[in-house]
Order: sequence, then structure tokens, then C-alpha cells
Amino acid sequence: MAQFRGIEVVVFDVLGTLVDEPGGLRAEIRDAVPASDDASVDELLTLWQRHVEREQRRIGQGDRAYVSTEILDREAAQRVADHAGLTDPAALARLATAGRRLPPWPDSVAALERLAQRFPVLGLSNAGRTALLRLNAHAGLRWHQALSSEAIMAYKPAPEIYRLAIDTAGCPPERVLMVAAHAWDLRGAQASGMRTAYVRRPVGDPPTTSDVFDCRFDGLDELVTTLTAN
Repeated sequence: MAQFRGIEVVVFDVLGTLVDEPGGLRAEIRDAVPASDDASVDELLTLWQRHVEREQRRIGQGDRAYVSTEILDREAAQRVADHAGLTDPAALARLATAGRRLPPWPDSVAALERLAQRFPVLGLSNAGRTALLRLNAHAGLRWHQALSSEAIMAYKPAPEIYRLAIDTAGCPPERVLMVAAHAWDLRGAQASGMRTAYVRRPVGDPPTTSDVFDCRFDGLDELVTTLTAN
């Protein structure tokens, strides 16, 4: 496709785009609280997600000093434990590190492997450094480099994060492609001058009618085939 000509570096969001964050958290909650039925697990998952989203938003607004996702996950795990009556310290400690063990989507590993043979590939994630390292190893994701928001102590969609990716890529932003399943993430990348590709996932933030991204794909295989054909 003509709109992808000139791309030199491909940057991927991780949580939700390459790994199934809600599915992984749901499985970890079920393991920690095995007596819970599906509705209760979903309720606990929502409690976790709302806490992390709210606190990241507060940090972005300057209402709270930056803390890494590992701290936010520990807080979320404690909220889940309090709500579910979980008192086992070992189970709580394992639940707090659930973000390190999220499963990849079925097409993620092979697509990255193919793409990395043709392009420098970066990961760009809100996950903290240690969590991102462990997550990449667990999911089998292949990068040339993985960048954490912890490096600049801010969360996407703060513009500094996309600037980090552009500076690391070492080329003009219009030669850097941001791939994500979240329209809000792509809007942030677009505002920094990056090219954008939306990939549909069962979770994520779909584009609105007013979003104009360079391309949209139903999966990573389609994205990689398009990029490697240019």
C-alpha cells in the first residue's frame, strides 16, 4: 500500500495489542480466588482495570506522582483481595505480578518474527521495565528493543512517550509506524507525527468515525504481509 512506503521502523503497543491483558488478568484472578464464578471474576477484573486506569489518569493530570505499573498492579491486587476476602499472602503476592504473565494473541509471536527480519521493531508500553522484561519473556515476543514508559515517568498518551520511540528509531516521525489496538494510543502517536496502523482485537479501543489512521487491519498477519510487500 502506498501509504506505507518509506516506513523504516515499526513500533508496537504491547498491552492489548500483542498480549491479551484482560484474558490474562482474568485467569490469574481465577487462580487466586478459585471459588469465584464467572460473574464474580469479571467483577474483580473490572475492579482491577478501573483502579489502574483511574490512577494512570490521575498521574497524567498531575494529581499523583508517577509510580510504575508494578505498584499500580500491587494496589489493584490488594483491592481485588479485599473485595474477594483473599488473605493468603503467597496468593496475593502472585496476583500482584499477574501483568508479567499475560498470554500473546495467536498471531503475535509469528508476526513479530516475520517483521523483525525486514524492519527494526520496537515495543512501546506503559508496563514498567521489570514487568515488560518478564512479560516479553513469558509471551515469547521478539523485539530489537522494548521501551517502557518508566523511562520518562509518564503514561501514554503523554507526548513524551512517542518522542522516546521516535528518538530511539533515529529517523523522522513520518518514517515510524505505530501499531496498536487502541485508537487513543494511535491518536497520541499521530499527534507526534508518526504513521499509524490500527489492528482489531477482541479488546481495545476501536476507532471512531472521525479517526483517520493510515490503515486498519483485522490481524497482524495482514499487517505484516502489507508491510513486507512494499
